[in-house]
Amino acid sequence: MAQFRLTQISDTHLARRHTLLTDNFHRASEHIDTTRPDLVLNSGDVAFDGPTSGDDLVFAKELHRALPVDCRYLPGNHDIGDNPTAVGPVPAQLPTEASRKAFTDLIGEDRWHFEAAGWCFIGLNSLIMNTGLDSEAAQFDWLASQLDRAIGKPVALFLHKPLYLDVPDDPELEATAIRFVPQPARRRLIEMFGKVDWRLVGSGHVHQRRDYTFEHVRHVWAPSAGFIISDAKQELIGIKETGLVEYRFQPDSFEVRHVRAPGQVDVDLDTLFGKQAAT
Repeated sequence: MAQFRLTQISDTHLARRHTLLTDNFHRASEHIDTTRPDLVLNSGDVAFDGPTSGDDLVFAKELHRALPVDCRYLPGNHDIGDNPTAVGPVPAQLPTEASRKAFTDLIGEDRWHFEAAGWCFIGLNSLIMNTGLDSEAAQFDWLASQLDRAIGKPVALFLHKPLYLDVPDDPELEATAIRFVPQPARRRLIEMFGKVDWRLVGSGHVHQRRDYTFEHVRHVWAPSAGFIISDAKQELIGIKETGLVEYRFQPDSFEVRHVRAPGQVDVDLDTLFGKQAAT
């Protein structure tokens, strides 16, 4: 394969009761139907409230099943629960093996590896990191074996949460620690990827579009396909807009396009959910 085209959507937060988010998903789906990438990736928060509403996961899967191309998934905190951090309060809903299994049984695998256009693509479940669950240890063991096979190839990593804000040892402020892969899992991941030709990290979660490079690794934050969060609830870090990200991979290179599907609108959290927090 001379090139591989991947479209990343994220933070769709789908539920039958939230029709504005469903409308935005349909606009993204129509764009995907027009552009026909090789693969679609939803990088997490596929459903609005997976841990407590199984129907949200069912509805989200129904909509994704109608996409015109194959789709892979990664779980977000609204799908299986949020992982604890070294600072800040314990999340109200922690991931469990049961919530993880509910996701994998219905939506799809929560970690994966494939190769295309000379690249190695790895997707990880960032929400089980720092939990002590058996699946966390199993994922790290699995990752080590995949990275052994990836030596000599450029590597792209996808997960729900960004690794960090600006640099790997960013101080984890109590108010924002839940936005990023927690320590010490973050440090372990970075050390493990140091053995390969690591070039890209694609993530979501923050509901802001951001794109920067640190030490030869490009970090692309996909915006939410569903809604934005007001400045009163969340400081401005990147660009607050709904949209998606398109990648074109070729042997030894890749391109990134930040796009917005025709008809997608910036549904505001304050309007949609009132005072309920999102991330």
